[in-house]
Amino acid sequence: MRNKKNLRRVSWLVSAQTDWHVKKLAQMEGTTPGHIIDKLVRDRMLALQMGGLGK
Repeated sequence: MRNKKNLRRVSWLVSAQTDWHVKKLAQMEGTTPGHIIDKLVRDRMLALQMGGLGK
């Protein structure tokens, strides 16, 4: 079994408020800001695929 993960190193330019909120969510979840961004994007894509329920 391969132990490779499908990961990319990226950087995003966000507002100070967004940065604060992402870091706060990461602290609440006990994870990293990268995992929070991944989770938010995944949830949004699922909502869009289910008929735009996220709008």
